[in-house]
Amino acid sequence: MKPVTVLFLVFVIVPLVEIYVLIAVGDVIGAAWTVVAVVATAILGAWLVRLQGILTLHRAINSMRSGEIPAKELVEGFFLLLAGALLITPGFVTDTIGFLCLTPSLRQAAALFLISRIFVKRGEKGSQKQDSSNSDTFEADYRELKD
Repeated sequence: MKPVTVLFLVFVIVPLVEIYVLIAVGDVIGAAWTVVAVVATAILGAWLVRLQGILTLHRAINSMRSGEIPAKELVEGFFLLLAGALLITPGFVTDTIGFLCLTPSLRQAAALFLISRIFVKRGEKGSQKQDSSNSDTFEADYRELKD
């Protein structure tokens, strides 16, 4: 399926589903409580996204300090951005998906899955064995001189 078709379906079907669910919930708990619930999930979601974002940023900084590339943390940051967008969108379906993106174990598993399926596969396709004598890198020993 083409990306344009997928986006069209998302922008048409998701709002229709959200409206249906909002009306159904409004019939059960009332319109005022439905509005309160939608606003409360947006506020709670924004607070949780901020908290999880700070924790993920600290993990990324620690990874960089230890000399590692914070790939997992960057992909987790993408999921946190997605969660934030979904949680500020009025509706219970998008809130549910947003809160799932905030669940650390699910977010980390999804990040590792994306890294293994997308980034590693692309790297394998484009990589070729290099002749070590034709490399742009070199090894050297160094010592620190004190003033």
